[in-house]
Parts: sequence; structure tokens; C-alpha cells
Amino acid sequence: MGKILQMKNITKRFPGVLANDRVNLDLEAGEIHALIGENGAGKSTLMSILFGIYKQNEGEIYYKGQKLDINNPNDAIDAGIGMVHQHFMLVPTLTVTENIILGSEPTKSLGRIDIDKAVAKVRKLSQEYGLEVDPLAKIKDISVGMEQRVEILKVLYRQAEVLIFDEPTAVLTPQEVEGLYKIMYNLIDQGKSIIFITHKLKEVLSVSDHITVLRKGKSIGTVETAQASERELAQMMVGREVLLEVDKEPANLGDVRVEVKGLNLNDNKGVKVLDDINFQIREGEILGIAGVEGNGQSELVEVLTGLTKATEGIFKLEGQELLNSTARNIREAKVGHIPEDRHKHGLVLDYSVEDNLVLGHHYKDPFAKGINFDFNALEDNAKRLIKEYDIRPANKDAKVKSFSGGNQQKVIVAREFDFGPELLIASQPTRGVDIGAIEFIHKRIIEQRDAGKAVLVISAELSEIMSLSDRIAVMYEGRIVDIVEADKVTKEELGLLMTGGSKSKEESK
Repeated sequence: MGKILQMKNITKRFPGVLANDRVNLDLEAGEIHALIGENGAGKSTLMSILFGIYKQNEGEIYYKGQKLDINNPNDAIDAGIGMVHQHFMLVPTLTVTENIILGSEPTKSLGRIDIDKAVAKVRKLSQEYGLEVDPLAKIKDISVGMEQRVEILKVLYRQAEVLIFDEPTAVLTPQEVEGLYKIMYNLIDQGKSIIFITHKLKEVLSVSDHITVLRKGKSIGTVETAQASERELAQMMVGREVLLEVDKEPANLGDVRVEVKGLNLNDNKGVKVLDDINFQIREGEILGIAGVEGNGQSELVEVLTGLTKATEGIFKLEGQELLNSTARNIREAKVGHIPEDRHKHGLVLDYSVEDNLVLGHHYKDPFAKGINFDFNALEDNAKRLIKEYDIRPANKDAKVKSFSGGNQQKVIVAREFDFGPELLIASQPTRGVDIGAIEFIHKRIIEQRDAGKAVLVISAELSEIMSLSDRIAVMYEGRIVDIVEADKVTKEELGLLMTGGSKSKEESK
């Protein structure tokens, strides 16, 4: 069908950083073109230039054969280019329709908004593209998957022909991801073209036609998806051979270290969100928790880390009862925690890397001497962990909010692993993290297990749960429906358990 878009020799400089270095990207009409690379490779910068958020220092953009000068997002939208952002740009208190038409409202006499016309158009668009939404629902009352559909409809409402999807699956459940793929195919069938930013190689190979790889701001190459392999793409992204499977020896199990028994939790409306949770974790074992998000996993972690008080139950670490203790007391008992939301519970974004590396231990020796900090100890700790955990850039004084998601996660991993936890709770440990950092974090988790620690891993990525875990507990509607040996269960069997199905005990033995 020919090229609909060409980006030629795009260069973008920020103070001290060459974010894009003579990058080229060609988009064919009617295709899904994946743009992949590690965190900080320049993917989002390149697409921000295409959408007019940034202006390139050098290079040209051609759209439908004509040179296009994009100075702001309105220029891009007017040309037919739309962007579905990773972090949704929605007003929670407004309805679906109000969010979609914001800034482009249809009017009737005296300049009043014609909301009936808008609702009808949103309903028509949603049916045409298979994006089922309730036009009158408020954003605060709909699921994350539905919010993403609203973001897509916002772009289609403005008649975009080229759609940029920036990490669109980062916040979706496996079922919602499948739904998104169908939506993307529908868009292509309707004559749209898509640029798909991601770092998940399985996704890339599932849905794209061509793949462009960026590394350290440069375009490494473009390949046909049909001719590509995970291993080849990983090597292009990272610049070296990457271990795609978790390499671990059989578990060397010791005594029971963690006991959770009869754990129940009612929410503030009295609804039971954890229902009689029972499990044990032995010394040198990783227990994985699998399940579609929203089935009690987050609440379980909150109870075990002291962020929420359970209604009843037992939680013991090496015989010490910790249930409903304070978060500090649980931490003092040597429970480490990698939280699922690193911004909300893992980091203080306006603090430096140095400060974030001691959070939760800042009041203790060697960092505190009475009421004063030992700044030499803080500095030595930061320099050591930055080197050991390959945190980039290696600047202890940089604010952590300026770092990529992968390096923010490494700051948390370094802090939580270094203080020597006896129980490590790792919730979505590689969410939003690129393939090189995933390999690194997985190795570190296995090291904790092999050092005799008890590890609890919660992840929405089934492949991660299956490759890291020794046993897997499956949660559904607040209950553990089964606990299976990781090497004796298939992805299909786990998927069945995750959706409320059953698997005979004989099969799991």
C-alpha cells in the first residue's frame, strides 16, 4: 500500500543527553509497526516528536508524501496523527463522552454543547471499531481496560489515521490485552495504521508486521516480524546475548519459614476480599501467586506488609506473629517488599537516589548517629549499590523521578535485597521494566532463594510466575483455589484455575 509516514534522521538533544541520534522510521499504510528498545532507548521521545510534544533539533517528517512541520499536538491531530498515552489523560469526574469530546465539543444554538449529538457519535464510533463503552458512565466508575478504550475513542473522534500506542498493555490484565489486540486488528481493517511502543517481545511477535529496534538513541534496524525471533530482538535491544528463561537449580528446601493461616479481610463495605487464605513458604523456596489482577493479590500483600489490617488470621515469620503489626515492625522483622506501584509505595520521587536507597533504614546505624545523619555512610552505601545493581545514570544525587522505570525499579530492588530480608515479597517485580533489567531482577530473586530466604512473588505475567516459582498458588475471588508444583502444571491449566475453573489434585501431583 506504500508508506504513509517517514521519519528521517530525527535528532533530539536535551541538556547532557542525546535522546535520538539520526533515527529513521518508515510506517506502511495499514500496518502495525512495533517500536521496541530498553527503557531510555529513545522510543517515547521519538513518538513525542511525531505528536508535537517535542520539536526535533534535526531531521524531517513526511506524511502521505508531503513534508510535515509539527510544532505542537494540534498540528499532529490536524494532520491525522493521534496518540494513546501510557498514562491516561482523563478527567475522573466527567463522563466517557465528555472526556472524548473535550476541546472538540459539537455545539448548537448560542454555543451550547450538543451532548446528545456527541453521545450518538461516541456510540457509533464504539460500535464501528469494536470498542464497547457506556457513553454516559463516569470515568471513575469504569475499569482500566475501559479507560484505555476511551483514550482510543478520543483519538478516533478526531479522525486520526495514524495511531501511536505508547506501552498500551502495561496496565492491562491478560484478558484485556487480548481484547486490545482485537481492537488493533479492527482498526487496521478500518484502514488505520498503528505504531506500537513496547518492550514485551512476545507482544511484538504476536501483533506487528514490522519491528524497529532502538538502542541508546540510535535505530539499530528494522525487521519483518515474520522473520524475527525473540532471541534476535533481545540481542538487538541490549547489544549482547540475553538469557530469556530463568536459569535456576532445583530448590534446596529447609524448614517452614512463613505460615499464613485462616487469613480473612473485609473491605470498608464489609465485603470479604480475602477469604480463608492458607499457605506456607519454606526456607529456600519461591511461592508464586498467580491470578487475574483484582482477585485479592494486592490486598494480600497489603496485609503482609502492614499497610492494611486483616479481619482475622495468622501470619508468622520464623514463629513470630506479625499479623496487624505496624509496617515498621514488620520491616524490623526482616520482611522486604518490592511494591506493585513503585511510585506510590516504593520511592519518594523528589528525593535523590542516595536518599531512596536508605528509606526504611534511615533511622538506624550506620546511617543515623543519634538525631544526625552520617552523610559519609549514606554516600558509601549509595556508591556501592549503584555499582552492584548497575543503576544508571550512576549519579547518587540525581532525583529518582528523572530515571527510567527500569532504573527506578533497580533502586528499590537494591534497597530491599541489601538489608538481608528473611522474607522477600516481590509484587509485580518487573512491571514496566525492559528485558535487560528483567533478566537482572530475576537473577537477584533467585539469589535470594538460593541464600535460603523465603520468597513470595506476585505477578500478572504468567510466564514470570511459572519460570521463577517452585510452587504456585492460584487466587480467584479472594481465595486460593489450588497450590501446584510449578514444573508440573501447564499455562492452560493455570489459566483455567485463574478464571474459576478446577484442576484435579491428581493432575497437579
